[in-house]
Amino acid sequence: MVFFRFPFSETLWTTEQNFASQNVSFHSFDQSERIDFEGDLKEISFSDFQNLNFLSSNLSSELFDFQEENQVEYQQKLENVIHFIKENNLSKLVISRRKLVDFDGFSVDLNQTFLKLCQSYPNAFVYFFIKDDRCWIGAFSEVLGKFNKKTSEFETMSLAGTLPVEESWTSKELEEQKPVTLFIKNILKNFASEVNESETYDHISGNIKHLRTDFKAKIEKFDLENLIAELHPTPAVCGIPKDFCQKAIENFETHPRKFYAGYIQVETQETIQYFVNLRCAEFFKNAALIYVGGGITAESSPEKEWQETELKSQAILKNLEKKKN
Repeated sequence: MVFFRFPFSETLWTTEQNFASQNVSFHSFDQSERIDFEGDLKEISFSDFQNLNFLSSNLSSELFDFQEENQVEYQQKLENVIHFIKENNLSKLVISRRKLVDFDGFSVDLNQTFLKLCQSYPNAFVYFFIKDDRCWIGAFSEVLGKFNKKTSEFETMSLAGTLPVEESWTSKELEEQKPVTLFIKNILKNFASEVNESETYDHISGNIKHLRTDFKAKIEKFDLENLIAELHPTPAVCGIPKDFCQKAIENFETHPRKFYAGYIQVETQETIQYFVNLRCAEFFKNAALIYVGGGITAESSPEKEWQETELKSQAILKNLEKKKN
């Protein structure tokens, strides 16, 4: 089963058991996995959702022998990544890690965790699913694409660069966002005769902020799948050039990203929306893995990048509703 809430909405949705339609699907970063939730979208009240009572202790899948990458190991890897970036003249390469939350002595109320994320991040797409021994929760703001079936208008955004809300932008973040914006603009030009681009502005997400530029263009519906295939993975979760950076990520990261940095497709009567799956965690009976990452450039500081991933992990960590066993 799956539950989700659209950005700037107070309505919770799930799917009805109607196998004629597949309106919600989760795609892994490398496109090797896909989880579909069949059925029409159905509104569910907050009280009905809370009565479902999902606890991590009731999950069947457990995590064993997990070795978490510590700060020294991660920073050493980033030193190698920065050397690789300079050697290959890359503008950016996105590297991720997994943070372990051990449920020793407590379990997590998954219902309340989902609801706390909804409250903490009103501008985010928030989801929670359990299927085939898999359980994931996420809350994030990045839209890969939104297609309006009536007007054929397609919207997307360039979202990159991360700082605590109170800090000022530096050249590092500004330079990190530029190639993302250019990448999206060049792809849209292949599908639309006119592309509208907004000014770059601050996008606030809880205790952190990003640089954001919005795009709008009219496209043909039959081009939609090809457009999404070209946009994913964006430089915000991968790097440029895309194929080269994906191979580099496989070499530098010792873990599979699974659904982290993949995307979620949600189809309604009016729209088809695609959300990038960031700020997310994979839950097990005895633990959770929080997936976080950052855009590494030639100017990156490994220590600051570690702190950035710690900051990003708080999106999930501070909203975990713990219960003593």
